[in-house]
Amino acid sequence: MSTQSHEVVDRCAALLLAEGRRPKIAVLLGSGWGPLAERVQDPLRLPYAHLPGFPEAGVEGHAGQMVIGRIGTHEVAVLAGRRHAYEDGDSAAMKGAIAALAACGVEVLVQTNAAGSLDAAMRPGELMMVADHLNLVQHSPLVGETGTKRFVDMRHAYDPSLRAQARTTAARLGATLHEGVYAWVMGPQFETPAEIRMLQRLGAQAVGMSTVPETILARHAGLRVLAISMFTNMGCGLQAETLSHANTLGVAQAASVTAVPLLEAMIADLEV
Repeated sequence: MSTQSHEVVDRCAALLLAEGRRPKIAVLLGSGWGPLAERVQDPLRLPYAHLPGFPEAGVEGHAGQMVIGRIGTHEVAVLAGRRHAYEDGDSAAMKGAIAALAACGVEVLVQTNAAGSLDAAMRPGELMMVADHLNLVQHSPLVGETGTKRFVDMRHAYDPSLRAQARTTAARLGATLHEGVYAWVMGPQFETPAEIRMLQRLGAQAVGMSTVPETILARHAGLRVLAISMFTNMGCGLQAETLSHANTLGVAQAASVTAVPLLEAMIADLEV
C-alpha cells in the first residue's frame, strides 16, 4: 500500500475511533441483505462519502453507508453496500474500507451476497455458506502491493471455526443452510448456459459478481471471513426464466424476511 493510501486509511481509522466505537465484527451487506442495518442497536450512521477511502456505492439496493452499533452483545460495523469490480474494473475498490476497519481493531468480516444457484438442490430463496471460492476473473485486489505480505495463504479463506458456529446457529433455529463453492465472475452481464455448465463441471454451487475480492483483501489484512450467499435465481439455462437485476432484487427482498433474522442470530452467536 502506498504512503498516500496509508494516510487515507489512518485518517479514516482516526475518524471511526474518535466516535468511541470499537467494533470487532464488520458485516458487508449485498443485495437483499440491507434490512440488517435497521436491526442494529444504538446505531451511528456514517455515509461512505464522509469516510476517507470508502467507495461510492453505485448499484441499486446498496445504500452506501456504515452503521456502527450492537448486534447481541457484539459491537459491529455494518457496511450497507459495496462497489463491484464490474462498475469500473477495479477489484480493489473496497481496499480502503477493509484496511481502515482492520486498523480500528475489527477481527472478523461477515460477507453476504446475492447469487445464482448451480445446484438443483439449492433453490432461490435459500442460503449457502461459502466453503471456498473460484476466482475465475483471475484478478487480485492485491496487484500493486509490495513485500512478502501480498502472498496470502488462501487455504482457509472462509474460516472453519466461524463456519462451524454458523452451522450450529442454523441448526438451533431449524433453518436450511447449504454449503458449497462460490464462483466469482466479473459481470455485469449474466452468464450464458454454456458458462453455467462449465462452472458446474469446475465444482461450483453458486455464481456471483462480488465477495471474492473482499475476501482476499480481508485475509491480507488479517481478518477471518464468514460468507453467506442468498440464492435469487437458478443459473441461466437451468430453468425457464429471463434473468434481470430487478428479478434478483425482488427475490432477495422476499427471502430477506427469513434470511436477515438468521444472519442476525449468527452474528450474535459468534465467539470473537
